Amino acid sequence: MSTPEPQAPAALLRRALTVLTEMAPAAVELGEVFRTAGHELALVGGPVRDAFLGRASHDLDFATSASPDETQALLARWGDAHWDIGKEFGTIGARRFARTGGPGTASGDVVVEVTTYRSDEYDPASRKPVVAFGDTLEGDLSRRDLTVNAMAVRLPDLTFVDPFSGLTDLARGVLRTPIAPERSFDDDPLRMMRAARFAAQLGFDVEPATRQAIVDMAGRIEIVSAERVQAEITKLLLSDRPRAGLEVLVDTGLADHVLPELPALRLEIDEHHRHKDVYQHSLTVLEQAIAQETGPDGPVPAPDLVLRLASLLHDVGKPATRRFEPGGGVSFHHHEVVGAKLVAKRLRALKYEKQVVKDVARLVELHLRFHGYGEGQWTDSAVRRYVTDAGPLLERLHRLTRADSTTRNKRKAQRLADSYTGLEQRIAALREQEEIDAIRPDLDGSQIMAVLDVPPGPVVGQAYKHLLALRMEHGPLGDERAEQELRAWWAARQS
Repeated sequence: MSTPEPQAPAALLRRALTVLTEMAPAAVELGEVFRTAGHELALVGGPVRDAFLGRASHDLDFATSASPDETQALLARWGDAHWDIGKEFGTIGARRFARTGGPGTASGDVVVEVTTYRSDEYDPASRKPVVAFGDTLEGDLSRRDLTVNAMAVRLPDLTFVDPFSGLTDLARGVLRTPIAPERSFDDDPLRMMRAARFAAQLGFDVEPATRQAIVDMAGRIEIVSAERVQAEITKLLLSDRPRAGLEVLVDTGLADHVLPELPALRLEIDEHHRHKDVYQHSLTVLEQAIAQETGPDGPVPAPDLVLRLASLLHDVGKPATRRFEPGGGVSFHHHEVVGAKLVAKRLRALKYEKQVVKDVARLVELHLRFHGYGEGQWTDSAVRRYVTDAGPLLERLHRLTRADSTTRNKRKAQRLADSYTGLEQRIAALREQEEIDAIRPDLDGSQIMAVLDVPPGPVVGQAYKHLLALRMEHGPLGDERAEQELRAWWAARQS
């Protein structure tokens, strides 16, 4: 990945000054509150980094010399609401409503999190960090993940603090740890994941010593809880450039421990190049799917986690199903079925929500279904089944299927695109004729029981499935014909 064009630190400082001036009133006022009480306060981390990148933030992170109890008392007076959900780790949050509109105008609210100077360390046998509070801002900054996140602005006087040359690294587009990377990653192995995530979010390169430390220490990530790992993977995937971060995960060996199905896609290509590089293909499919996400009012608003996970992992069943065929061919029969099971297992291990697991696995299972469409030979019944099987995932399936075409043969690519356009047009036409998105039998359960004069029970469900199959095959039947078909089915069953 190429590093962004270097920028002069002086230019970045001028940009940051403009942004900080906009956000400064609330921050400066809070700084005065803490100074009056005899405590230090500094704006730290992401808001400072983003100010240099020209981005303002209404969610502000601060570090302080005050204890959590002292911080909570001060924020209770400053804000309109406060919470102590992170008090165990020294963090107290607060919200001040926009002074012009009250609680209903969230866009003008200021949200702050204030954390006591601290240092996180891991017990080698534990999955949770041990929190130790510190007493200096510089010490607190030294325990942060990367130098670009280890800059601060002291308040209320707006003094810039940069003990680890984060501004220089920001200007160069480099990701580096404030202290020796081996020590940093030993204290909190999740920082290795964060380096990959910021490579995706910022488009920066991980500097060589930091990268080598990740390679050497990748296995230590296994002491981190699945929930924390999942959060980093999610943030990486929802970034503007996830490919860059995923390549860091794979190239350093981190993915072998947190998402092993991804590096497993790097199948050895034989000398005859009988199949494409599945790993690179998957990264390209992800990028092409992202390009098809929509605006907030569209059917698949960006960024869409389900679509991105399915696009990245749609071919994970290929390594287990690859077969070299007589005559020089290669096959991956039923890799979509195998892949759906592998995806569900991995996402469950990463503690993703049940619905996310279900949806991603279903998209992986369905991603090849279109290739049976050929030149449009599907019957209306097959089109109905395609829509019904996809259900609420249909729009995502459209995008995954289109993104899955990475052939360099322009004629073949255009033929596939035209064929899928034809399928979408047929779906639209059927939608106009019938309720294709919510297909039901022409008779419901109550009507079935009335026609057959039977009580509730298994036979009603069997009759319902029979009528549903007829509805799929022939479209709407109407009540009269549906009743005839039901009676014929029942008579055949009785005999």
